[in-house]
Amino acid sequence: MKRSVRFPVSTALLRRLALASIIANVGIVVTGGAVRLTESGLGCPTWPRCTDESYVATAEMGINGAIEFGNRLLAFVVGGIALAVLVAVLLQRPRRRELVPLAVAVLFGIPAQAIIGGITVLTDLNPWVVGLHFLASMAVIAAAYALWRRIKDPAGPAAPVVPAPLRTLALLTTVVSAAVLVIGTWVTGSGPHAGDHGSARNGLAPETIAQVHADSVFLLIGLSVALVFAFRAVGARRAARAALVLVAVELGQGLIGFVQYFTNLPAVLVGAHMLGSCLVLLATLSVQWSTRERRAVAPTPEPTPTTEDAVPVPA
Repeated sequence: MKRSVRFPVSTALLRRLALASIIANVGIVVTGGAVRLTESGLGCPTWPRCTDESYVATAEMGINGAIEFGNRLLAFVVGGIALAVLVAVLLQRPRRRELVPLAVAVLFGIPAQAIIGGITVLTDLNPWVVGLHFLASMAVIAAAYALWRRIKDPAGPAAPVVPAPLRTLALLTTVVSAAVLVIGTWVTGSGPHAGDHGSARNGLAPETIAQVHADSVFLLIGLSVALVFAFRAVGARRAARAALVLVAVELGQGLIGFVQYFTNLPAVLVGAHMLGSCLVLLATLSVQWSTRERRAVAPTPEPTPTTEDAVPVPA
């Protein structure tokens, strides 16, 4: 008789893999920014090949080709981690079915993001497509974070820990945070770091769109500060801590944004600002998650038989 071979996956291991997926997806955003900031966006001038004759960069393409092709290879690393997470979710016993769609979303989001990246090359780094490429990465990071939190939390139903008006305020903060990211791509598309000499810009006035972006950031910070005090007022300490972390991340990101604006957008600070965008997203999601709490559901005890339930035994 054959025994089925099992590879049980612990919750601790699954959480580590999910965290690695978040880190890897943030990392590829940063390296993608390095491609643009080093003007290597068209280091590989076509896609999915690197050139019309080769799938890989050649020595004649120089450092720009190596940087662009290296970033393409990183997508396989990020995808491999996402595949490992999905396999681990499927092998876990007992399997938590609610984790499967999230793991699938992360895994398939990575090739979708890569395809959009390919379109950016085929459109000679069209700034609107480049912005969409960045936002697709943000969506994958959000899915990876949701998966990590669901693994971390018990499998029971979510119960609110703050009143409904504060949950609405937290949701509004999340919407404004997403809007800040979108407007940030417009600022980038109007600025000097196109990713390659001669690539088109989106035509928006840099000073005007930068002011719109700054105003949206001020609104986000105001909402986040309001959340800190509101959560403290109702005794939601965990939510208040998450909101305080969000304010700290926003202030750091805002400081980088102002410094880079008044120093003519040095590449190092622009790269740091891209990393900060990922951290703002993660901190925002943490606040949203903190408004609800999942509790483990105790197994239902079997009823104890009573004298009325007893079956009479014939004499």
